[in-house]
Amino acid sequence: MRIKVGLIGFGRMGRCYLKEMQKSGRWDVLYICDVDADSRELAKRLSPESKIIENEQAIFEDERVQVVGLFALADSRKEQIEKAIQSGKHIISEKPVADTIDKEWEVVDLTENGENLSTVNLYLRNSWYHQAIRQFIAQGEIGELAILRICHMTPGLAPGEGHEYEGPAFHDCGMHYVDLARWYAGCEYKTWHAQGINMWNYKEPWWIQCHGTFQNGIVFDITQGFVYGQLSKDQTHNSYVDIIGTKGIARMTHDFKTAVVDLHGVHHTHHIEKPFGDKNIDVLCDLFADSVQTGIRNPQLPLIRDSAVASEYAWEFLRDAHTHDLPAIGELKILEQIRERRKNMKNGYGLLPK
Repeated sequence: MRIKVGLIGFGRMGRCYLKEMQKSGRWDVLYICDVDADSRELAKRLSPESKIIENEQAIFEDERVQVVGLFALADSRKEQIEKAIQSGKHIISEKPVADTIDKEWEVVDLTENGENLSTVNLYLRNSWYHQAIRQFIAQGEIGELAILRICHMTPGLAPGEGHEYEGPAFHDCGMHYVDLARWYAGCEYKTWHAQGINMWNYKEPWWIQCHGTFQNGIVFDITQGFVYGQLSKDQTHNSYVDIIGTKGIARMTHDFKTAVVDLHGVHHTHHIEKPFGDKNIDVLCDLFADSVQTGIRNPQLPLIRDSAVASEYAWEFLRDAHTHDLPAIGELKILEQIRERRKNMKNGYGLLPK
């Protein structure tokens, strides 16, 4: 039996979920909801068998709907999660699960005290490359994990292009890497120091590097920013994970098409290249479908709590950056040039939907 689902929010992520659900054959998309008329028209073309609606209430009132997918803006999610729990529906949510950290922790309480299954899209946990690295570490090949180095710098979204409800770049995107480090460490953060820079004289740092320790002694550094050659003729990026143990290392790089993993352990050396996998929504949807059909939550699924913890620390690291010297380099007119260029770009990073 296919799982009946209603999707709320049909922007970029909502469309990604629809595509993977249609491809898998395990889902019956009964509803697609969006307040934007153009998005509803697109939904009609892409999923003619679905009921396309403007008012989300119909999804929560339809007893046939087993799962709701929450892909609209973050300020809508707490209320939608409350409705889902009240109507007995399982939940797949984008991150963050609310627009303020206080509301996120309220959502954690709601979901943990209810009987509904819930998960959030912390997509790096579902990637084949991080799963392979974690397995290699668990086999003892690199000895004790000691140092976590994570970097993700792209041209990406410029300020003002979609961060209104998810915060500056280090929260909107960077919380994925805050979660990833915590997932590898298997422990909570203990100390940190963050340094940022207000590129183009924008009011918030669009690049931050944070380093510190976990409670078990593992050290980390996380670098994230959408400042990497925004106006360069040919855009590029720099994204890697570099994990150092007492005996060996594991590392990963990617070009958004192919991920490359190098594992150098005490007994084995591996070089693996496979397709990158993008947001790994197919994996998330399959794990959640398995959980709904069996009634047993797959332990690989991220918890709502994981999202709230990552969000809270990402905000904390941002606040810490504001307590130190925060230089401003560049001028706002350069940012205007970046925004104008991105309006017409057909190939690039983090392009806005037309």
